[in-house]
Amino acid sequence: MTTRTFTAIVQREGDGYVSLCPELDVASQGDTIEEARSNLREAVELFLETASPEEVAGRLHEESYGTPLEVRVG
Repeated sequence: MTTRTFTAIVQREGDGYVSLCPELDVASQGDTIEEARSNLREAVELFLETASPEEVAGRLHEESYGTPLEVRVG
């Protein structure tokens, strides 16, 4: 079995956390950061196990970056 590294973005939402893998557009949630991250790992693994190669290729973004974005408001 091989492994691959994906990005996990975790954001607080209400009383819990939402997690997103932007490379595959797969999301999950949890009560804690670690639970949201763990649930995302499981969701990504299930997606990769069940999706067709065409669906994976169609959704896969090879590179994702996080960077600050300064915008004017008000």
